[in-house]
Amino acid sequence: MAYARAFFDLQLRFARTVSALSGQPVADALLAYTNLYIRFGLGRHFDAAHPTWRAYLAGLAGAPDAAEWTREFHARCAGAAAGPDVVATSGCFGYARLDDERIRLHFQDAETHGHGPLYADRADRRRAELATLLAGVDPRLRVIGVSWLYNLEAYRRILPPAYVATAQVVRGRFQHMPRWGQFLDRRGEVREAPAREFLRWRTAFPCR
Repeated sequence: MAYARAFFDLQLRFARTVSALSGQPVADALLAYTNLYIRFGLGRHFDAAHPTWRAYLAGLAGAPDAAEWTREFHARCAGAAAGPDVVATSGCFGYARLDDERIRLHFQDAETHGHGPLYADRADRRRAELATLLAGVDPRLRVIGVSWLYNLEAYRRILPPAYVATAQVVRGRFQHMPRWGQFLDRRGEVREAPAREFLRWRTAFPCR
């Protein structure tokens, strides 16, 4: 997906705020508190010495527009794999194998006719897709998920109540898309309302 410049701008602003509040270098904050490393297809080892990451930082240092440079750099990395290793899908649902005991549930907008995937009239279809997906899974495996979507009643209602009842607040994980995905719509554009709220929070701190 081609993400909007504003999506990268949000992350850059957050990293600068973290840097100002903590005293750590901006480069360190970018590595630890943004999704950029993964979006560039560099994996999940977060190696500050990775040559592609170093090339990004070098270009960023002299860029007149940091967000635009980041967007362009991401576009150059478009062929690199950044998403989860999904092994099976059913409609909007899919899962990746984490280890011998767990699979991780994933959700994406697979609607093809302009309907929102979480509209009430699509709830039965989503439940059927999930049932089909899990029918082929060893019942001994634990199903887990990490997503901002669990905050939405429209998402929770299509999941088994027993599964929803196990939900816990996940803190941190600023390097991963489940944290940043809440700002995006299906086209990769930034959703205005949550972005505005996020920026209002940031300006509450005395940072440049």
